[in-house]
Amino acid sequence: MAATKLFFLPISDFCFKLSSHPQLSTISINFKCPCRRHCRKPQLLICNAVYTEGGSRTKSSFRKEKVSDSEFDPITALNERIRRDHGTRDTTKPALDSKEAEKYIQLVKQQQQRGLEKLKGKNKEEKGGGKESGGISYKVDPYTLKSGDYVVHKKVGIGRFVGIKYDMPKDGSEPIEYVFIEYGDGMAKLPVKQASRMLYRYNLPNEPKKPRTLSKLNDTSAWEKRRTKGKVAVQKMVVDLMELYLHRLKQKRPPYPKCLAMAEFTSQFLYEPTPDQKQAFIDVEKDLTDRETPMDRLICGDVGFGKTEVALRAVFCVVSAGKQAMVLAPTIVLAKQHFDVISERFSMYPNIKVGLLSRFQRFGVKQKEKIASFKTSVDVLTLSATPIPRTLYLALTGFRDASLISTPPPERVPIKTQLSAFSKENVVSAIKYELDRDGQVFYVLPRIKGLEEVMGFLEQSFPDVEIAIAHGKQYSKQLEETMESFAIGKTKILICTNIVESGLDIQNANTIIIQDVQQFGLAQLYQLRGRVGRSDKEAYAYLFYPDKSLLSDQALERLSALEECRELGQGFQLAERDMGIRGFGNIFGEQQTGDVGNVGIDLFFEMLFESLSKVEEHRIRSIPYQNVQLDINVNPHLSSEYINYLENPMELINDAEKAAENDILSLVKFTEDLRRQYGKEPNSMEILLKKLYVKRMAADLGISRIYVIGRIVGMETNMTKDVFRMIKDSMASDVLRSSLVYDNGQIKTELLLELPREQLLNWIFQCLGELHASLPALIKY
Repeated sequence: MAATKLFFLPISDFCFKLSSHPQLSTISINFKCPCRRHCRKPQLLICNAVYTEGGSRTKSSFRKEKVSDSEFDPITALNERIRRDHGTRDTTKPALDSKEAEKYIQLVKQQQQRGLEKLKGKNKEEKGGGKESGGISYKVDPYTLKSGDYVVHKKVGIGRFVGIKYDMPKDGSEPIEYVFIEYGDGMAKLPVKQASRMLYRYNLPNEPKKPRTLSKLNDTSAWEKRRTKGKVAVQKMVVDLMELYLHRLKQKRPPYPKCLAMAEFTSQFLYEPTPDQKQAFIDVEKDLTDRETPMDRLICGDVGFGKTEVALRAVFCVVSAGKQAMVLAPTIVLAKQHFDVISERFSMYPNIKVGLLSRFQRFGVKQKEKIASFKTSVDVLTLSATPIPRTLYLALTGFRDASLISTPPPERVPIKTQLSAFSKENVVSAIKYELDRDGQVFYVLPRIKGLEEVMGFLEQSFPDVEIAIAHGKQYSKQLEETMESFAIGKTKILICTNIVESGLDIQNANTIIIQDVQQFGLAQLYQLRGRVGRSDKEAYAYLFYPDKSLLSDQALERLSALEECRELGQGFQLAERDMGIRGFGNIFGEQQTGDVGNVGIDLFFEMLFESLSKVEEHRIRSIPYQNVQLDINVNPHLSSEYINYLENPMELINDAEKAAENDILSLVKFTEDLRRQYGKEPNSMEILLKKLYVKRMAADLGISRIYVIGRIVGMETNMTKDVFRMIKDSMASDVLRSSLVYDNGQIKTELLLELPREQLLNWIFQCLGELHASLPALIKY
């Protein structure tokens, strides 16, 4: 034994520096976490490195041991990372070939631009966007900022806006306007024109407005790391979106025939369609009759703006072709209302049967995706006044077709909204006003508990008025009778939960009272408010909270946004605000995206669109495993003791090679099975496995040859300089990031010392492992 040392180093730097030691032939490393607990991602490890000059193991030393998770092993660490990367990805989807990738990427770019233009309704000049944002800019106008607002400067980081005032420039004779921003170590001033090109609001999902720390003017390295991390996260999201969208584009179904009876069906619509409605009709008809790809369109329109009519025409087109259609509603109340409307509308077509199926349970993302997954070629049309963040996110990025209905019907008038602390006097006054004009009232609470208490209070205040309770746990027949009584005007006051929030249309109900408003989401409140004002009568929404001092920052922000969005047709804008408050739903589920917090939502969005506009620059082409040339003379010899320990050594070695030829997951599985059966392999077998991993990772990265000349390690690759730059940005090791360079189709680095062959292989293994970790952020074909 040569020596024992104590190291305090980040794991990536440790591996790099230790491998450069020229005198070591074998390294046995025992890692212990300082906290004496199992830490999967420790930033600092205390380790004892024992240097040996070789040695052999007896047969008795080979036994089936479970490899400890806490024991550091480069192959185990790599396997865990690969499992983690592939765990959320559908590896059953067939890979795209080059021509398919090119075709679909261009379709995605066109789709993205169409989605942005339709949803934002603004062009480049109006928004001040440029090439970097794909035509959309989320930069903030400095004049709209208030003192104390937190902002993000693209190059400096997070600061606090102080104000705008005139000051004398260094080389000027006249004062100009400057934006003053407070940072962690001083005050900065920017000319207003410059500030308008570099500043964004700092909004976070699911967090208070106040950031944990302000950035520093004199040290922007911490901010640069946060921005880089956000950029890499954005690129990974783009690739996930690409895979989702490309998979959908590959699904085929025959176009529906043109519906000759559509003119007769549309003539039953009692109103003159608005221009936006007409365009939505055209969009949906083209989706169904001109395309072979299943429809996946969002119809975003305010409450009462005519989304249902778009859906009815889509249903008619489908059922006229002999197919079936399913209308999904989030509540039994709305399902019953849709059943009544559709039954009446299709009553003149006796061959079209309409049925109702319901249960007491709201459904969310998982349930909708489950239903849609029953058949991959199903056409999906989503109607929403305030789309949830996940839906809005897909539409904004253009990975989902969208039609925006923003023109209100001629007779609609804005709903008067009053936000105040709760008082029984105000409640009685509001209800009395509505009853005096022969109207009806919704009284909404956030939960079932409390409905009976409100019922008692209102019965005392209005003894001669018909009052009823409705909630989702009532028996179906009881709930149906209650809603029917309210719909025909017999019941004057309906005390209910938010079961009535979606789509319910009671023309004579033009006052809604919402108690404990702080417990509702922003989109929920907007939908609930939309239950009134469905006719030409002026409608009122009274939002009551118990005590403003008890409200959270998020609740205050929601209420403020609702007060600001009083005009008709602002559901989409309010959904954007909701996304800013609640965060983006992960597009594959319900988990919120934490990476937004690194840079704030506005800069995150602009980075997202920038990445989308350059999506074709982030493609990587793998090569066949057999085409990888490893010019390092490392040929380990398995000891006779280990060979005798293996049941069928030659077959096992062949299986290892076949697994590496197949894909990285097959190699991971082989290694895990090997260790499960025989325990941790000796050094010679580990070297053999590392050679297989190196060639497999190189093939995935498009690296055709790895060679060494003295202290220079070179890798010939087909990746572009842009892809290499993006990969470098995402590398965890500062040492590797600073040492690797791209030179005319080669990745090169110069080591501090010439390494022995085994240690050189270890270094290449670690290096390729870091490069390979960036693959989820790249489009592969």
